[in-house]
Amino acid sequence: MARLYEYQGKELLRKAGLKTAQGGPASSPEEARKVAESLGVPCVVKAQAWVTGRASLGGIKKVETPEQAEDAARAILGLTMKGFKVEQVLVEERLDIEREFYAGVIINDSEKCPVVIFSSKGGTGIEEIAREYPDKVARANLDVRQGLSLEEARSLVGKTGIQDGLTDKLAGALVTLYGVARQWEARACEINPLVLLKNGELCAADCRVSIDDYAVFRHPELGIEIAREFDRPATDLEKIAWKVEANDYRGTFYYIQMAQGFKKEDNYLGFHGAGGGGSMMSMDAVLARGFKLATFCDTSGNPPASKVYRAAKIILATGPVVGYFASGSGVASQEQFHSARGLLKAFREENLSVPAVIRLGGNQEEKAMDILHTYTKDLPAPVEAFGKNDSPGFCADRLVALMKDFKPKERKVVPKAPIPKESRYAFPIQTGEIEIDHSLCPSCAKKPCVWECPKVVFKIEEGKPVLAMTPEEAKKGGCTECLACEIACEFEGKKALHISLPIAGLDDYRSKSKI
Repeated sequence: MARLYEYQGKELLRKAGLKTAQGGPASSPEEARKVAESLGVPCVVKAQAWVTGRASLGGIKKVETPEQAEDAARAILGLTMKGFKVEQVLVEERLDIEREFYAGVIINDSEKCPVVIFSSKGGTGIEEIAREYPDKVARANLDVRQGLSLEEARSLVGKTGIQDGLTDKLAGALVTLYGVARQWEARACEINPLVLLKNGELCAADCRVSIDDYAVFRHPELGIEIAREFDRPATDLEKIAWKVEANDYRGTFYYIQMAQGFKKEDNYLGFHGAGGGGSMMSMDAVLARGFKLATFCDTSGNPPASKVYRAAKIILATGPVVGYFASGSGVASQEQFHSARGLLKAFREENLSVPAVIRLGGNQEEKAMDILHTYTKDLPAPVEAFGKNDSPGFCADRLVALMKDFKPKERKVVPKAPIPKESRYAFPIQTGEIEIDHSLCPSCAKKPCVWECPKVVFKIEEGKPVLAMTPEEAKKGGCTECLACEIACEFEGKKALHISLPIAGLDDYRSKSKI
């Protein structure tokens, strides 16, 4: 889920007609002072961080004057709260509270529907309230085709013991909250506390809104950088990885940076999984052997080789890892040679200098293992590939064995020279470009790039491979980016074909971090 900050969630509530405290965000002490000056009343300065218990962590301060608001913001900004560095505060009017409630609309995965929850007590976590005061909490599963009616909301409120004139106000707030959740496709939309002010008005004193990952593209106005739920701001590499996933619907690429600023001697691995259960077992296997995880990465759901390639490149940019361990499901339905080719291209471009163990269980695993074993022999570090009958524990032991007394071999990498304009033949593909040096092709007897392509992307004209479809068809998916043509040309042809698969932001990141 993609979480919004409190001030962003409150903006959505305000647009829907729910009252919130007046105020706004600030990124500096001076901005906080200006917001407080504009309000002209005692304020609260609140850290904008995806953590609970902000007050106990020094993240919420009451102030009387704009000068105090500036000082409070200076004390809060830059704090690290449960791993979350505070970069913004919310400055808002202090509320005169009479009573607190809880209201929430959350997707119930087990029931496959939204559930609306109301509690006549608020201020603490709903789980704690439900344990201590079960009679104060009411909930109802909703049919998304029908939504939440005012009558249903009244009934829900009444079940918590509220029988006075508040019922209609609270029911109306619940109906509005459901509308917000539905409009913005939230998996969780909570107000805690929803407060009754002493002047009789209802007001959202705090809120938590998380948008469904797969709905983010429909709401660019929310400005969500990355559709992942973290308990901290996303790292630069996580943002780079998300752009890959956001722009390529084929399969899944999930990347989490588990560590930053580590050294070689810290024993961190680049971990690359495929499928939840198999990845968990594989992580347990390497952790049990004393390794730490620099990354968690999952490429599953039959991703193209190009997506696996980008995943591997980003993993290897994470830091000075001591090894690369890829292992996931042992019964994957996807053709494993796609993953093998993606890994191979990344390893060769990176001139892999740390041992790698790759477990590729599933369809065509023998072909996948053969690709990795055949075409990585000249790399500075060893690469071993295994299949579904080799356990994660066995593969982790193999990595330990490869690392013992390991010293990288010498391998000089000669940068590819630009293809002369007069002989360059190129066309776009879904996420990159293929270019061929046609001056080398007539002397190539095998034409392996043509025969290895499973989608008949090429045909031969005058001894040269050219598109067998229109450029538009190639870009729309006629070329599946399986990378077979490039590998075939590299090892069985004239090294005339190159596939460019850019990763937005990665070169700049590596230049700054010197990785």
